[in-house]
Amino acid sequence: MQVLVNEIKDVLNDTWPMILLTSVVLITIRLAYIFKNKEPLYVSKELMMLTFIVYILCLFQIVTSNDVSGVHGINITLFKELTRYQIGTRLFYRNIVGNIIMFIPFGFFTSYYLKLERKSFIFFLSIIISVVIELIQLKIGRAFDIDDILLNIIGSMIGYFLYRIIDKIFGRLSDTLKGTLIIVGFLTALIILTIIII
Repeated sequence: MQVLVNEIKDVLNDTWPMILLTSVVLITIRLAYIFKNKEPLYVSKELMMLTFIVYILCLFQIVTSNDVSGVHGINITLFKELTRYQIGTRLFYRNIVGNIIMFIPFGFFTSYYLKLERKSFIFFLSIIISVVIELIQLKIGRAFDIDDILLNIIGSMIGYFLYRIIDKIFGRLSDTLKGTLIIVGFLTALIILTIIII
C-alpha cells in the first residue's frame, strides 16, 4: 500500500504545477467570458469541464514523460509485460495499476459527456486513444505495448460502469444536481487521497 501511495505522490509532484496553472488560466478566462456575456453560472458543469480538461493535460504529461520501466521497442505479445512485474513492487503499481487508474476518468468523462449507454462505444474509443498513445510513446523513444492498451481499456470500462451506476442512482435528478453530486464525490475522494498521502 505504501508503494502505491508513493507512486501517487510522485505523479502529483510531477503534475501539480501544470494542474495549478491550467486551473487558474481556465477559471479566470471562463469566469470573464460568463460575466462579460451575462450568462448563468452552473458551478457543477464548469467544475466537470475543468476537471476533464485538467485530466487530459495530466494524461498527456504522464504518457510523454520519461519511462521508468526501461523497456523500449514494440511488444505485441499479449500478457508478456503483465507477467514481468512482481505484485506489490513499484513497477507493478506504476505500469499495471497505473495504466488502469489512468484511464478510469477517460471512461467516466467520455460516458458523461456523450451520455453513452452502450459499452461497445467506449470500448472502441479506448482502443483508438490507447493505440494513439502507444504510437506516440514509440515515436518519442518509449515502448509500444499491447498490454498497456489492454489495461487502458480495462480502466475505461471501469470508468464507464462507474458512470452508469451513478447515472442509475441519480438518473432522475436534474443535470445540475447530478453534476453537483459528482463534483462533491470527486472532491471527497480527492480530500481522502490527500489525507492518505499526508
